[in-house]
Order: sequence, then C-alpha cells, then structure tokens
Amino acid sequence: MTATRPSDRRPADGSPVARVCVDVPLAHLDRPFDYLVPAELDDVAVPGTRVKVRFAGQVVDGWLLSRADDSGHTGRLAYLEKVVSPEPVLTPEVAGLARAVADRYAGNLADVLRLAVPPRHARVEKEPHDEQPTPADVATPGEPVDPRGWRDYPAGPALLRALTEGRPARAVWSALPGEDWAARYADAVAATVAGGRGAVVVVPDARDLDRLDAALTAVLGPGRHVSLSAALGPARRYRAFLAARRGQVPVVVGTRAAMFAPVRRLGLVAVWDDGDDLHSEPRAPYPHARDVLLTRAQLGETAALVGGYARTAEAQLLLETGWAREVVADRATVRARIATIAPTGDDPQLARDPGAATARLPSLAWTAARDALRADLPVLVQVPRRGYLPSVSCADCRTPARCAHCAGPLALPSAGGTPACRWCARVAAAYACPQCGGRRLRAAVTGARRTAEELGRAFPDVPVRTSGREEVLTDVPGTAALVVATPGAEPVAAGGYGAVLLLDSWALLTRADLRAGEEALRRWLAAAALARPAPAGRVVVVADGALAPVQALLRWDAAWFAGRELAERRELGFPPAVRMASVTGPAEAVADLLDAARLPADAEVLGPVPADEGRERMLLRVPRARAAALAEALHSAAGLRAARKATDPVRLQVDPLSLF
Repeated sequence: MTATRPSDRRPADGSPVARVCVDVPLAHLDRPFDYLVPAELDDVAVPGTRVKVRFAGQVVDGWLLSRADDSGHTGRLAYLEKVVSPEPVLTPEVAGLARAVADRYAGNLADVLRLAVPPRHARVEKEPHDEQPTPADVATPGEPVDPRGWRDYPAGPALLRALTEGRPARAVWSALPGEDWAARYADAVAATVAGGRGAVVVVPDARDLDRLDAALTAVLGPGRHVSLSAALGPARRYRAFLAARRGQVPVVVGTRAAMFAPVRRLGLVAVWDDGDDLHSEPRAPYPHARDVLLTRAQLGETAALVGGYARTAEAQLLLETGWAREVVADRATVRARIATIAPTGDDPQLARDPGAATARLPSLAWTAARDALRADLPVLVQVPRRGYLPSVSCADCRTPARCAHCAGPLALPSAGGTPACRWCARVAAAYACPQCGGRRLRAAVTGARRTAEELGRAFPDVPVRTSGREEVLTDVPGTAALVVATPGAEPVAAGGYGAVLLLDSWALLTRADLRAGEEALRRWLAAAALARPAPAGRVVVVADGALAPVQALLRWDAAWFAGRELAERRELGFPPAVRMASVTGPAEAVADLLDAARLPADAEVLGPVPADEGRERMLLRVPRARAAALAEALHSAAGLRAARKATDPVRLQVDPLSLF
C-alpha cells in the first residue's frame, strides 16, 4: 500500500482530510493532526486504521480517527505516507473511551490507544474469517436465563431480567461464602446475550480467567466468547481481539487487557474483585480496570456489575451516590453459608491460652487444623509472605539484618542457606550485626515455605502442599492435606476446606498503606469463602477480634466495613471521597511542573516527601467536582515542560493505588 511519488499525488475526491492521532508520547502534541488522503489510498484510509505519517521530519505511526471535507489548518497539509493495514481496529466507541480515560488520568491519547489495541500481527490478519457475521452481531436474542444461584440474592433475578431487557442496570454484588462466582457471572453474561447484546468481563489473573472461561463455555457453548489476556502471546491475543472487532463473538473476558475490548452492541461491563491491585495498569497513564469499565458504562449507557467477596470504598461510593444498586443476600442466608469464624486475640481465648497473644499458631488454630484432618478434610493455611524467611534479624539484639551494599533486607532461602539481599541479590555469608557484632540470625518474618516445613513436622503423617508464585495450584482433593498458600494463590478444595487458618495478620494490617485494612479483609474473605459451611468448616484468624477488619470477617459483613472506611476517608480527605494525584520525580522537575500548572483554587498541595532513587513526591488533593480541572491543569503543565524540551522525567498519576 505504499503511495506513489509525492509529486504525483492528488487528494481523494471525498472527505480528503484525515484526522490522525500521532503516536508521539509528548503531552503538548496530544491532539489530532490533519493530513491529506491521497487518491490511491482513498478506499483503505478508513477511520480506525493504522497509518504512517511524516511528523517533524520523521515517519511515525498514527491512528486515523476520522475523515473530513476540510481542515481548519490554513497552511499546507502533508499526505498520509501509508495505510499499514486496511483493518479498522479502532472503533469510534473505543476511541471516545480512550479520549475520556486520557482526560481523566491526565494522560495522552496515544498512550491509552497503545493499551487499548494490541500490536498488529500481519499473519493473523490474513487468516480467513467470516466477512458476514450473523444477525445482531452474533448476540442473537434467546430465552430468558434461569436465575439459578442468583435466587439467593433478593435483587438477583431482577438484575438478570434487566440485562435481558437491555436496561442499563448498575449493581454492586457481595458474593456469599462458597459462591461459584464464575457461574453467576456467566449467568449475567448469558442474560445479556439473550437480550441481543454483548458483554466485557475483566478478572484479576489467569487463574480467575480460566474459571470464568470454563463457566461461559458451559452456559453459552463453545465459540461464543473469547479470552483476551496479555499472557496469550501476540498471535493468540490479536486473533481474539479481531474476533471481537469483526463481530464474530458477542463476549470478551480477560484480565485488564480486555477492558478496551471492541465488543459490538455492548450491553454489560463487569469486573470481579475490583480491589485486587492487578486491575491497575502499570503503564502510563496508569488506568484502573474498574474505572475504565465504569466510564465505558456511563458513556455507552450500558449495564455494569462490580462483584467480589469484599467491597472497596470505591464500590461503596457508587452505592451512596445512587449510581449503582446493592445486590446482597439477607442475613439468614449468610449465616447458613458461612463457616464458624473465630479470632485468637479476644479476651476469652487469651484467658484459655495466654500464649495466643504472641504465638504464631495458637492452640485454637492448631486444634481446628487437627480436627479437620482427623475428619479427612483439607486445611488451608494462608501466609502473607512467600519464600522461606523473607526477613531476618540479629538473634542477640533483634536489629533487622540489612545488606552492607544497598541497605536492603536480608533473607534466608532455606534452612541451610546463606543470607542474601532481596534488593541487589548479593550474598552476605560473613554477616555481622553492626550494632552488637553478633553473627547469629533469627526469623523476623516467616514465609510460606518455612510455614509448610513447620506444619509438616507438627503433622508428620499429613501431606503438605504449597501454592504461590513458583507454582499456583488450581484445585486440590477434598481429603486430609495441609495446603499453605499466599494470598491470591489459594486453590479450591473439592467440597470445601474443613479449616482455614489466617496467619501473620499483622503483616497485612500494619502496612503503611491507606488500604491496609481493606486489603486485609479482602484477602481474608477470599480464603474464608473456600471453607465448608458450619459446623463442618472453621476459620481461625490470628488477630485481635476488636479490630474493624476482623469484626467484618467474623460477621461476614463487607458492606459495613466499606461504609465505615468510606466515612473515615471522607472525614480525613482521602480517596475516593476526594480526587488525588501524585507527582514524582527529581525535586527540580517536580517544582517546575507545579509552577507551570494552573491548579484549581481549592487544590491542596501536600509534601514533598522522599520517594525512591533520590526522587521526591508531591500529592495534590481536590474535591471530586474539581477532578477534571486538576487533570487538565497537570496535563497542560506536562505539555509546557515537553514543549520546552525538559529532560528530567516526571511521573503523573491520578488516583494512585497507594498514597504512601
């Protein structure tokens, strides 16, 4: 598709002007540029195609956003150099969504489009495919969906009816313990498809994606949906993307890579476990999958479903503002489904076992595990840290052991291993405490592998399995076994676990993070949901029962905790009650950007505070009503710095996942 010589070119007869987003990551160039469409490219230069254009003396990539009859530019326009592919991979709906996401996060449209559309795979594009999708873009209306498990929630059947009828229902769903959430999401998707519309569902990781993929295949049948994930590889990912773009399937499920999936006649966007940090994109402008999907629902007037065992403060805000409705079970149903949950740090337990205040495995937890194993039931042990001893200290004076080169924490990889730095990986074979000169080390933090080793000695005749980053188990048999897992890697046991032990709660609750309590409860509920209902199932949390997250776990009341958390954040001025942004970089660059920014009058500047690698960080806070003004001010300031060719990089992040 290479054009002819420039001297021979003439513009196309109809709509000769192409508006192009050039793929240049500079804030002051974040706007469409007009180019002439040569006559020989008139048929293939359609909106949504990838193009090559000459920009600032170089040929760069770009996206053809639209065609127009004339241009507001008074000078001479350059021609498109090339149409990379006639495949229109960028839909108008996704282009509009990308612009809204860029504006919300003070980012560039080109950066968002790089996230929205996977890299081209020419061989996949040339594969034969159906040029004429079935009527209604494959999402043909069908029979109403049986509510099945949704009947356990009073508002559940009404939600499915609304999805079938094509109404933009918005719901925040609190799943019951033991709930087959993938089957419930499959029911919601089937109801949407039965109404002749499509759906996009985003889950945190590949294991959740596999569960949802199997559930959708069982409900919709094979070939009715595709899975979209960055882990698929270039060819498979692009093939799945094209299947959705061409209207060959009505449903796309995936990890955060699927949040921009170009599903036709979109009727539902859904996200599972929106509190998981895997939903947050690590590349600029750092959008969160939940916020992208909710923006998509708002722009497209589609239904939205936010579900999980826990509930985030952001989901609670959707309810309190009236944007969404609550879908929860009544208390009688909850009590019938939960296991017996008990803490180890309350007064009655301490009276029976004074050592429970300091023991890593108090007698209550040990007894629960022993009884479950005697009943030939598996036991799940959740440990927040992976590895063997991820943190050690001096055995004599208790001073944390740190690397002599970078001051990083030392860790022991095994019982007979040599301490090594977790940051720079240098071995510290001759470590000596700088305070007392001692050479003996003791455990400061115990990891999953050391826990498995200790439990193996305590229960010598019971098999012990671990599930973590090195090997994540999907499921385990429903027979006696000890399963030690890190949060998020807990396998499903056939019939449920007889006991679930939640160890080292202090590691979750004492993190220097705004979301420490919320995250601890989310991880505990996800593990406790795998236990059998009482009386066969028991959950023991090694924590003080008076703490708010522990109280929410004991009552299985994530809604109460989310409401409490949101009220506290509103009082203290923390997200999501307000909108915040962080500016991180060298001190001079941060000051330069803030000096150039025309911040709203009610913006509050907090900091600076030290960041990593010698940089500093500033926080900006505004009321939610002024969020757009803050993002625009920061983006404009970044554009001014880019225009001045400032070289010091500054990282802008609106609504950062962590404030500290």
